Amino acid sequence: MPLTHIVAASLVMTAVAWTAGSPQTDRPLAGRTILITGSTDGLGREVALRVGELGAHVIVHGRNRERGEAVAAEIAQRGGSARFYAADFASLDAVRGLAAAIRRDYERIDVLVNNAGIWNRGDRQVSADGHELHFAVNYLAGYLLTRELLPLVTAAAPSRIINVASIAQSPIDFDDVMLERPGAAGRGYGQSKLAQILFTMDLADELGSQQVTVVALHPATLMDTSMVRETGLEPRATVDEGAAAVMRLITSPDVPSGSYFNGQQEAKAHAQAYDAEARRRLRELSRALTGV
Repeated sequence: MPLTHIVAASLVMTAVAWTAGSPQTDRPLAGRTILITGSTDGLGREVALRVGELGAHVIVHGRNRERGEAVAAEIAQRGGSARFYAADFASLDAVRGLAAAIRRDYERIDVLVNNAGIWNRGDRQVSADGHELHFAVNYLAGYLLTRELLPLVTAAAPSRIINVASIAQSPIDFDDVMLERPGAAGRGYGQSKLAQILFTMDLADELGSQQVTVVALHPATLMDTSMVRETGLEPRATVDEGAAAVMRLITSPDVPSGSYFNGQQEAKAHAQAYDAEARRRLRELSRALTGV
């Protein structure tokens, strides 16, 4: 879809409230641009296909170009439009490059879904920047991308940022965020997911008057995805269940900013998410590590 067409359609949408699901059309997301990170497989792929079918222009992201182009092509075959961008979230420079490319090609983003993530049950690993890998990929990359694209999201207001977190939440130890102490590696996934929720609440407060809804969710427990299967664990939920939870946050007109959802129900996150001092420390650490 040409950029001029995307922008023209999106400008019309800003004149009305967030009214997805209008009975006047079977494509209620027409004219909206939705970026879904980690959308070449699993939950992200399913959500990308669904929003494409509802009329959104989808920005598909992943590491594998062949799979990404295939998702974009499938969206087009179903009557939608999409474009793929490759970036490895284990590198902050790659995230900056992705953000620069999107800013070059688009003027607005109606929904940003920070879905990309990893789950490593083995020994501690580090990113290209030397950061603990879960914290880098699951949290820092999404933090940096959101900050870099925030002008495009605010330009589309009323707009949304959705952080795909988890019910597995470990409190952040600010004296050992990179988990260098012996035996700390097992907290990596949960720590990174709780960091996403702290960021969600912090950003919601920051953007309170700008008509940008910021929410986090645990979509479903151990969905049947390649990431879960590769851990050797038995799946407990379907991708369809998780996608339905994400789609509710994308399309529902009534989503409280700064909230956390367990599936389709608003829920309470770990207590640290409501600790203003913890959120301040994470904010300062994130700025120091990313430069934004």
